[in-house]
Amino acid sequence: MTIYSLLIILGCGLVTWLPRVIPFMLVRKLQLPNNVIRFLSYVPLCILTALFVQNLFVVKEGEFPDFNVEYCLATIPTAIVAFMTKNLMCIVVAGMCFMALIRYFMI
Repeated sequence: MTIYSLLIILGCGLVTWLPRVIPFMLVRKLQLPNNVIRFLSYVPLCILTALFVQNLFVVKEGEFPDFNVEYCLATIPTAIVAFMTKNLMCIVVAGMCFMALIRYFMI
């Protein structure tokens, strides 16, 4: 690995890291209004939903989207965990575990 390659990797890491850290540094000392805090509390759920729905369907050009069977099967027990716990961390861990079990036994 050349020094140029190392500098490119470090530069890319810095450019990726800065936009994620700077907002936290700027907002840390500000008192945000309750409406903004309440709005931001929905962001993790929205991101999780967007990632979930994106992977739930298999898109083929010129065809109607199909369901990804693995994800559909993992959705059912994960949704049950979601309704029972209402805890985002439990939902994510349960979904990953169910997906791992489905992939282990279906392959």
